[in-house]
Amino acid sequence: MSSNQRLALLGPHNLDADGIDAFAAALGAACGAGDVAAVILRLAATDERGLTARVKQVAPITQEAGAALVVACPGFTGDLVSVATRGGADGVHVDKPRDLKDLRDRLRDGRILGAGGIETKHGAMEAGEAGIDYLMFGGLYPDGVAPEADTVLARAEWWAEIFETPCVAVAATADEIASLVATGAEFVGLESALWLPGTETVARAQAAIAERAA
Repeated sequence: MSSNQRLALLGPHNLDADGIDAFAAALGAACGAGDVAAVILRLAATDERGLTARVKQVAPITQEAGAALVVACPGFTGDLVSVATRGGADGVHVDKPRDLKDLRDRLRDGRILGAGGIETKHGAMEAGEAGIDYLMFGGLYPDGVAPEADTVLARAEWWAEIFETPCVAVAATADEIASLVATGAEFVGLESALWLPGTETVARAQAAIAERAA
């Protein structure tokens, strides 16, 4: 598993049309600084046309770097699967999901379904049984508060040791990276504050992965 461990980049919550250009530029640089497997694009809610346009702007940058683009938009009440598909994304991400079965049925042809924001072990196991492609532990809440780092670490260790469904263990601070790499989680996630300002933390995370694999 260690040799296959890769990075995932989380975008800022509520990314809107005003911030998409700067985000796209930073994303291209970050994807070039490490082995990035996935980008979770967390968009501000607007109409389906506006969301699709933002996805179309980011998808080529992500995919040209060999990473998958997964779209999240918690405040959107429309059809997120349609937005992702029409925008050229690789799948969708939902936090605190209610009906994963419906999403799983609709996301076909290899499209990705990811879930996060699940705060109990029972909920995590239910999500895994629903056929998700990955489960995310950690990551900032929409209000900017981070879950307890010790809890994220413990859940990632538990999941990575027992379950086959991949998990993303998210670091909210640079000091959390090494311990999350050590869990053996298939993906180590970096919150937006760690990689948007520059590529140094991406390179640091990649070095920690390489050290573990050696």
